[in-house]
Amino acid sequence: MKKSNIIMLIAALLPLGLFLFPLWKITLEAPQYPTPLGMYIHINDFSDANPHDIKNINLMNHYVGMKYIPDAIPEFKIFPLGIIITTIIGLIIAFKGNYKWFLYWFILMIILSSAGLYDFYLWEHDYGHNLDPKAIMKFTNPDGSIMGFQPPLFGTKQILNFTAHSYPRLGAYFLGIGIFAAFFAYIVGKKAIKKYD
Repeated sequence: MKKSNIIMLIAALLPLGLFLFPLWKITLEAPQYPTPLGMYIHINDFSDANPHDIKNINLMNHYVGMKYIPDAIPEFKIFPLGIIITTIIGLIIAFKGNYKWFLYWFILMIILSSAGLYDFYLWEHDYGHNLDPKAIMKFTNPDGSIMGFQPPLFGTKQILNFTAHSYPRLGAYFLGIGIFAAFFAYIVGKKAIKKYD
């Protein structure tokens, strides 16, 4: 088996790390919470960073009219299936394809990952802006518009007295390394072909 194909084989398998490790983490820091509240976002579920964190976040968000963090969203069925299918495609390419197909898989994964991030942003936007008008507490911006509570897609953001952090976790790194390993496999394969030309 060629070196480039071995690299592509590893690249195709790395995204499966999403089934073992969290994809993302959102943390909320505030003076009234000595231990910050946090939740992990997995490929198919949410989980507490500390016991009862999601329950406490939901109770807190209820007062400002935010939706409850659901136990399941449609993406939790779509994303795992997408990873399994793209892994199978990647493995077929690793065993049967030439180096040009490594680039096609890399482009496919970039497109799908970008779509996933955009979907995550849309979920956050709806979660933070589509508020219940009957909420117990209402906050407005200086211009009089209703204040949103959207956490950042990536980075840190101040929301009232909360500091929200949003960063990728180990599962996302497995995915990212796998994607760019495919591009590296393409470069190795291309150089090998030129060497024998």
